[in-house]
Amino acid sequence: MSAQTMSNIAQLNSKQSDFWQQLDQTLDWESVSDEQVFNTVNTILKDVKKRGDAAVVEYTNKFDRVAIKAFSELEIPQSRLDESLNKIPASHREALEKSAARVRAYAEHQKMESWSYTEDDGTLLGQQVTPMDRAGLYVPGGKAAYPSSVIMNAIPAKVAGVPELIMVVPTPDGEVNDLVFAAAAIAGVDRVFAIGGAQAVAALAYGTETIPKVDKIVGPGNIYVATAKRMVFGAAGIDMIAGPSEICIVCDAKTNPDWIAMDLFSQAEHDEDAQSILVCPDAAYIEQVKASIDKLIKEMPRAEIIKKSLNDRGVLIEVADLDEAIEVANYIAPEHLELSIDNAREWSKKIRHAGAIFIGRYTAEALGDYCAGPNHVLPTSRTARFSSPLGVYDFQKRSSLIDCSAEGASELAKTASTLAHGEGLTAHARSAEYRIKD
Repeated sequence: MSAQTMSNIAQLNSKQSDFWQQLDQTLDWESVSDEQVFNTVNTILKDVKKRGDAAVVEYTNKFDRVAIKAFSELEIPQSRLDESLNKIPASHREALEKSAARVRAYAEHQKMESWSYTEDDGTLLGQQVTPMDRAGLYVPGGKAAYPSSVIMNAIPAKVAGVPELIMVVPTPDGEVNDLVFAAAAIAGVDRVFAIGGAQAVAALAYGTETIPKVDKIVGPGNIYVATAKRMVFGAAGIDMIAGPSEICIVCDAKTNPDWIAMDLFSQAEHDEDAQSILVCPDAAYIEQVKASIDKLIKEMPRAEIIKKSLNDRGVLIEVADLDEAIEVANYIAPEHLELSIDNAREWSKKIRHAGAIFIGRYTAEALGDYCAGPNHVLPTSRTARFSSPLGVYDFQKRSSLIDCSAEGASELAKTASTLAHGEGLTAHARSAEYRIKD
């Protein structure tokens, strides 16, 4: 791998007159699926909604290249999950259990509790927090399987108090991933079905003879899965429509450039559309990072994916100072933001938009992916401007509580009546007025 080839990674300088315009173009990613994908998914959703189990079996046989005769063959018994848990290497089991324990401990802090207060006249107002009845977890299957995603999606649901968590995971060509099954056992998943694709999303959203309808569908998937999730929204809730993974690193030029290069690789190796960004006020250091990229790329098993990702979507940004670096980072609103700088905790208080903030030189983004504790399901494609990481709160609902005393109802009714008449809604006004004391 020559330095010349990797020098294709884009470079921007905030002094350029069209800097922000160029940055916009760099960040732009079109998440809309094409018409062919939309039509295929639409057909599958309608068919599963109409024919249930039979349609799911047919699509599973077709897309996963298996020969299932009855839907019952697609449900994975708990004993099979336990078998996987006992089969995997002890070091893998220990790592999964440690990760699960840390994610659970963090999630416990996120639980929303019900609250209320009582006014002087005896009227009670408050909020009642309840879990969803049932959640569905989509997990990619086959070789590209991520047991960490099982833990990150399942445990917050369980901490929230969701009674039933249903996991769907395809097994293309009958290929089972024992780590995924083991993670399901550790995370407390209730039922598992060996199905995937748009047909699995449809089964969760609409229900079939065997799979009960869920209240929310979470978890990553390919373009067909993402499109299906978007289209079933309303029949069920969804976590988010995730774009490619991304990292933005703000560095003050004092971190080992090899560390920074590898942190950029850690996102680039996901897929060719992933985005890795370095923001730094030191031009000489940026050149050092480029040299590290050229040196270390040779060691990477996924070198071709990393090269394409960095050359197509990567960018090295030179800024005037750290204040401007923070301004740029907030504009990018990245999924993962590393602050590899002195006094990183203080600087982190200036961050307004980021899915997760990794504070200090030692906090590699990869730690958050697996075992730090916070969730790795994060908003992408600048959506951190208005959305948050997956958490316990995504599986809880809030109901307003209003309990009026006779005196309170009488006073409130006077205000309500006036406003209702003003809106021309007579029945509203009369309803309130019946409660006014003589």
